[in-house]
Parts: sequence; C-alpha cells; structure tokens
Amino acid sequence: MFDKEDLVKIATVKMPFGKYSGRILIDLPEDYLLWFAKKEFPQGQLGMLMQLALEIKVNGLESIIEPLKQIPAK
Repeated sequence: MFDKEDLVKIATVKMPFGKYSGRILIDLPEDYLLWFAKKEFPQGQLGMLMQLALEIKVNGLESIIEPLKQIPAK
C-alpha cells in the first residue's frame, strides 16, 4: 500500500544511482523499471517508489503525476 505523499515523492525524488541518476522517478523509462522488476528493485523506500512508478506507467496514469512535479521536494 502507498500514501498520497508517495505520489509526490515519485514526482520529485531523483534516482540516486545508475544510468538515469538524477532523473525524477516518474520520468524513468518504463523499460528500465521493468528491468528492475525482473531482477530486483532496491530495498527500502526507493524500491517501493520505483514499483509505484512502474504501476502508474503500465496503467497509463502518468498524467495524474504531472501537476505534482511542481511541488518542492522535501
């Protein structure tokens, strides 16, 4: 389960490592997230947020995240 704050986080938190380091989580390519889904998402909050980003992308719901990109990251 996720909190509404998690939606803000995937719209503002940046990927901390790898090929797409510095990119906002919701902006990660779907193929990249699917690769993690096959291998293993990182442990902890980052992995949970990446899984949520993938679910949003797979279901075509990215438009609900766009307005949240304007909220400053905490």
